[in-house]
Amino acid sequence: MSNTAESTEKIIRITLVKSPLGYSKKHKATVRALGLRRMHQTVEHVDSPVLRGMVYKVQHLVKVEE
Repeated sequence: MSNTAESTEKIIRITLVKSPLGYSKKHKATVRALGLRRMHQTVEHVDSPVLRGMVYKVQHLVKVEE
């Protein structure tokens, strides 16, 4: 991909604000798949329907900035 294509796509910042301990294995796996390992860690991803579904699944654990 060229840099111009990447710059036009929407970026979403996701921050882990609550620990996944005590939640189901699926929730823990989703948080891990988002690239979050530590509390208050922030990652950036390109917006997509798949990403939105993952965030929706663990919305009680993360904060999303657009």
